[in-house]
Amino acid sequence: MEKCEFCAIIAGDAPASLVWEDSLALAFMDIRPVNPGHVLVVPRQHAATLAQLDPEVGAHLFGVAMRLAPAVRRSGVVSEGINLFLADGRAAGQEVMHVHLHIVPRFSGDGFGFRIGPLNLQHPDRAALDGIAEGILAALGG
Repeated sequence: MEKCEFCAIIAGDAPASLVWEDSLALAFMDIRPVNPGHVLVVPRQHAATLAQLDPEVGAHLFGVAMRLAPAVRRSGVVSEGINLFLADGRAAGQEVMHVHLHIVPRFSGDGFGFRIGPLNLQHPDRAALDGIAEGILAALGG
């Protein structure tokens, strides 16, 4: 395994500005925030991708984010809304290969957002959507 920045924080070997700590997760301020108040929620156990993460731990991360998001909004940082964002894999924008859930305070005109390319503006027909849904259901075993 390559050196993991988040594992170093969890082990106490790297500094972090903590906002949450329990037996399953840690949350700390992002050092490259989209906006002030940007928090990362990470599992204590290393998992590079969602496929490696225990589903109960994933649910716990979301629960922590649900508690922290309103606290961020009440903390005094500028926030008209909150995005919860998780990138799973490099192609999705994951830079640190340790699962992490972003809590991003948002305000009008902050410049952050998803960019939709021309291929994303196409609307597939129902048959195409049904075919994809069937493939996903088959992959679930259902």
